Order: sequence, then C-alpha cells, then structure tokens
Amino acid sequence: MTPSPTVTPSAASITELDPSYRIPLSLVGVSLPLAGLNLWLGGVVGLFGVFLGIQAITLRLRFTETALDIYRGEKQIRQFPYAEWEHWEIFWAPVPILFYFREVKSIHFLPIIFSPSQLRSALETHCSLPLN
Repeated sequence: MTPSPTVTPSAASITELDPSYRIPLSLVGVSLPLAGLNLWLGGVVGLFGVFLGIQAITLRLRFTETALDIYRGEKQIRQFPYAEWEHWEIFWAPVPILFYFREVKSIHFLPIIFSPSQLRSALETHCSLPLN
C-alpha cells in the first residue's frame, strides 16, 4: 500500500500582503509635537509607533485557500481557518486603521500594518462572508 501524497496549496492560491508603514510613521510623527507638550505621552506614542513599525517589518499575513496564516519570518505563528469566521470588517474607510474579524470563539483586532487594498481584495477573494 502506497501512502497518499501530501496536498499543499499552490503558490497561485496564496496571497501575501505587502507591509504598510503609514500608521507606524504617522504615530512617530505625531509623537514629536506631543513630546513638546508632554514628554511621557510623546514617548509612549512614539514607542508604540516604533513597535508597530517592527511588527510591519517582521510579520506577514498569508491568505491560503482555507485559512489566514500569520508568519514571523518563515515561521508560522498563528492560523485562522475561514470555516470558523463569522464576520470581518476594516474600520474607517477613508484611512483604514484597524482590521477586525470574529471567529466562533474569539474576536481579533489587527492594526493595518499591511496594504489595505490588498487586504480587502484578499478578504473578498478568500473569505467572502455575508457582511452584517
């Protein structure tokens, strides 16, 4: 008896999002005048911007045929199967800042540190849910 082959998704069926540094750079930019008004507040906002910048550099979102996979470098750190998704939404359309999706047992919020247009397109292609 021969073992059955392992099925792997084709590269064409995987969508990897490009990083976007809009929010991290905006936060760092806003932190400079804030530091003049309140050093602690400016420092916290600036550090959060740097943190999001590092996340934009290191994290990758990959949409496969069955799940949203999150990678740090080449290591997969989370997987969210679409079968468990109930709803998704991108908040504040003029300047997308937050991606929200709800699974059967949990909710998730991700800052938009990747291309918002690629995100919307990938969601509509890979995870077309009826939006409420």
